[in-house]
Amino acid sequence: MIEKTFIIVKPDGVCKRLIGKVLERLETAGFKIVGMKMIRLNQKTAEDFYSNHRGKFFFEPYVEFMISAPIIVCVIEGENAVAAVRKIIGNTDSKKAEKGTLRNEYGFNDRRNIIHASDSAATAKTEMEYFFKASELFVYSDDDWKEKVK
Repeated sequence: MIEKTFIIVKPDGVCKRLIGKVLERLETAGFKIVGMKMIRLNQKTAEDFYSNHRGKFFFEPYVEFMISAPIIVCVIEGENAVAAVRKIIGNTDSKKAEKGTLRNEYGFNDRRNIIHASDSAATAKTEMEYFFKASELFVYSDDDWKEKVK
């Protein structure tokens, strides 16, 4: 089933200059990038986006981390995108992530792990809508793009 999911290349991924490696890994796996922006979160936006973690011991330090540098927000489309992208990125804790996953290769721990990806289709929808208007997402078929690159 073709679906969309949402990812964030976190401040550590941006600062380590891993944006290209992350996107290349996803595109090589057959996913399309249908929306992308580089932004800098402010305190309020970060707190609102991560409000489901408010009150947890890591909330404040995580918000500080997420506002520390620019991030890349993306909408990714492809076959079973939510589950497949999460498999490519690996366990939240980089030290426990399977060998060959993005977090295993480039992450440091369970927060500084270079990338966020939605954990369900419902979460993906909410997260996409938080950062993107429908008009900012591109809808195209493989046939459309094959014509453009000849």
